[in-house]
Amino acid sequence: MTTHETRVAVDIGGTFTDLVAVNDGELALEKTSTTPSNFADGVLDALEKSVVDQTTADQFVHGTTVVINTITERTGTETALITTAGFRDVLDITRANRPDMFNFRYQKPEPFVPRRNRWEIPERIDQAGETLTPLDEAAVRDAAREIREQGLDTIAVSYINSYENPSHERRTRELIEAEFPDAYVTLSHELTKEYREYERTNTAVLNSYVRPVVDDYLDNLEGRLEDASFRGNAYAMKSNAGTASFSQARRSPVEMVESGPVGGVYGAARVGERIGESDVISFDMGGTTAKTSLVQDGELTIDTEYWLESSPRDEGYPLKIPVVDIVEIGAGGGSIAWVDQGGSINIGPKSAGADPGPACYGRGGTEPTVTDANLLTGRLNPEYFLGGEMDLDVDAARDALEPLADEFGTSVREAAHGILRVVNSSMSNALKQVSIRRGHDPRDFVMVASGGAGPLHAATLGRELGVRETIIPRAPGQFSAWGMLMTDLRKDFARTRVMPFDGETAGTVAEAFAELEAEAYDAYAPEQSVSEEDIEITRSVDLRYTGQEHTVNTQIPSGDIGPEAITSTIDRFHDLHEQSYNFSLDDAVEVVTLRVTASAPMPKPEIGRITRGGNPEDTIKGTRDVDFGTEGVRETRVYEREALPAMTSFDGPAVIEEPACTTLVHPDQSFDVDEFGTLHIT
Repeated sequence: MTTHETRVAVDIGGTFTDLVAVNDGELALEKTSTTPSNFADGVLDALEKSVVDQTTADQFVHGTTVVINTITERTGTETALITTAGFRDVLDITRANRPDMFNFRYQKPEPFVPRRNRWEIPERIDQAGETLTPLDEAAVRDAAREIREQGLDTIAVSYINSYENPSHERRTRELIEAEFPDAYVTLSHELTKEYREYERTNTAVLNSYVRPVVDDYLDNLEGRLEDASFRGNAYAMKSNAGTASFSQARRSPVEMVESGPVGGVYGAARVGERIGESDVISFDMGGTTAKTSLVQDGELTIDTEYWLESSPRDEGYPLKIPVVDIVEIGAGGGSIAWVDQGGSINIGPKSAGADPGPACYGRGGTEPTVTDANLLTGRLNPEYFLGGEMDLDVDAARDALEPLADEFGTSVREAAHGILRVVNSSMSNALKQVSIRRGHDPRDFVMVASGGAGPLHAATLGRELGVRETIIPRAPGQFSAWGMLMTDLRKDFARTRVMPFDGETAGTVAEAFAELEAEAYDAYAPEQSVSEEDIEITRSVDLRYTGQEHTVNTQIPSGDIGPEAITSTIDRFHDLHEQSYNFSLDDAVEVVTLRVTASAPMPKPEIGRITRGGNPEDTIKGTRDVDFGTEGVRETRVYEREALPAMTSFDGPAVIEEPACTTLVHPDQSFDVDEFGTLHIT
């Protein structure tokens, strides 16, 4: 992998903090324990442990779990909401379409802003952007004073229809700054210019809720980097698979809600592109969670209505921002196995995390985890974890699983297989959710597996799902961080404009896109390193059949938008609707939202070819017994991945070891090493 700059990416996970750097054309990898008490400590630990000279590094790209952790752990800042008179209770009303209509114990999600912290302001703008009731400026000033007196310093402002005319929101910020200059203020239209007042309001609220926490974190990290003499550009990974400067990340931190996982999805797409596979299922299993997403025709699936903490029984909380469509479950190497009231084994979502970690880490953990089960079945080498930096305690793992084995009257080894079967079933369901349940045949895809624990389970899942190949990229244990180095600067712009979509409205559509594109160019103006010629614009529209509710996002071809472009877009919409819902209609089509994505290229590491040759037999480190469950205990060859020669095939069973990861190949499988050092399991 070669590049002309020194770029560093650090991804904070629930258990480990990963670093990938490209320095003078050489790839540097590091992995350290995550430090939940102060995440910046783990970042600096990884930097100091690496060979990177921080004083000469050009760029630093950072993916963090600070935003999602702050929301899920409810450790954000108490927030105030200023909204239109009559809309104080929009956070309580939510939506009527409950996910589980027959759940008689259903409870609505608890709003992040209690009712006592919501202020109503007389003002009203209609759906066309016309002012019906002028803004009551005295009421805004009174609200700002009351909020300050109550000790609240984060304020979300969300007025009805402000996406169409934001003048009242902008004036409200001016009035708040006059009364309460130290307040953090979020205006809903600056995050999204789409309709749906509940989703837009909740997005503004969550942005305000996490903003002081993220601000403090980035200040701390930036200060620590400066103390380490880092003088390069610092960027944060966003949920739309793009990056943004730290200053932009401070203004809209909620856009980093899935900051870490999207790096892995983007990296999977780029690996697929390099090996000639445009249809990819990304699978990333770390220490705390497993994530999966679909890449089709080389493009990531990006959803603009994302729901946090959603489940088949609870709707969760909506975010009206672009987020890579990821299904995430609490199934990682550190996920804890437990028995429910019905006597069944469950895995996660509780995790042993980084402290104390799984029982086999020897740091005080006593509960059985997936990593303990993999160790007891011979799949992990207790003397080669993290390349030998950490010895795993087999006796501690056995002690942790004994109560579970006693519960079922079986051996510890059988209990370990029970854990592995359950966690594989959970991850298989997640993989089917992004493929089969959305109209895609897994046999048309390859699966790119990554994460510290992903390659241990990938061959099993790939076989069950029926994918054409299971791909293990280089550096899978730090793959999300590597994916961050492959990303570009990216900004997304959207505007709700409900109208017929046909040849007669082509001019109006073209004018609306021209406004959005001008907004995109203006947004990049402060970026001194980006010129207008560097910006690549892509356009799409959310279309639906007239009278329907749900839309399908459809690309619009580049160039002039005339009747021909409209017709080709409608044809594409019919095909996508058929794929998503299994039917299409001859009805008229209307547009709901217009979207523009503006990206600017960043220097990237290249996926270089490897030139290793030699006798495959010489790469065998040794053999050990591995228990494959239904396939029995097999004497299994163990390989060192960095010694495997290119363009060579191997038969299973096999264990391929590298410092941050172990890959398992079943007895009835084989694997190839391609010219880029990628493993192909079939």
